[in-house]
Amino acid sequence: MFRALFTGLAPDEITWRSAPDKWCALEIICHLHDEEREDFKARLKHVLETPDEPMPKIDPQAWVTERNYVKQDFSSVLHKFLDERRMSVEWLRGLTDAPWSNAYLHPKVGPVSCDLLLTNWVAHDLHHIRQFNNLRYAYVKAHASVPLDYAGKW
Repeated sequence: MFRALFTGLAPDEITWRSAPDKWCALEIICHLHDEEREDFKARLKHVLETPDEPMPKIDPQAWVTERNYVKQDFSSVLHKFLDERRMSVEWLRGLTDAPWSNAYLHPKVGPVSCDLLLTNWVAHDLHHIRQFNNLRYAYVKAHASVPLDYAGKW
């Protein structure tokens, strides 16, 4: 899905924003890459293996500027994300007799179960697929010389 969505973008579409406070395609793929490595897989692994230890800290919102997402190479980040996703799927498929009932007791939000992390990993993907689709539609609408009403209501 992600390979198909993020392949074939026009060069100007990679950093185009629908509004100043919205992410561009490059920022979305950088975010997905970092989340794949440092959030969902890492945290699920943490809860499966060491649920009584403190959860590693992350700050995805700060990463956008701290890691200078908008200056990264789009093709390189896409490739790295797709590699990370492949490794995540292989890791998940390879789990046998995993303690799926484990949960980390977060001091502010309460129990963070394996089920919560895995289900939210999927929901996170869906969120960013929707975000990217909205971005692509806004790009087409901003650059079209004809109305898009014939396509249906967005």
